Amino acid sequence: MKTKLILYWTIIRPVMKYASETLVLKESMKRKLLIAERKILKRIFRPKKKRDGTWRIKTNDELNNLFRNMDIINYIKVQRL
Repeated sequence: MKTKLILYWTIIRPVMKYASETLVLKESMKRKLLIAERKILKRIFRPKKKRDGTWRIKTNDELNNLFRNMDIINYIKVQRL
């Protein structure tokens, strides 16, 4: 998981924000970026098996708490300044 996170931070995230300084982020583009980011993070933090045999997937709120609300949209806004 540590290696996957390093790859996410060094390769995937910069590609997702490519040319974002010149683009106008419309609501539809923001939504698509957030969806793509959540899909990637849910694959990195794959489902965990509980003791009773059921599987549990992390919710969006749990993923946001892990990254202290530094989603891709906030990351792009900070990089623009």
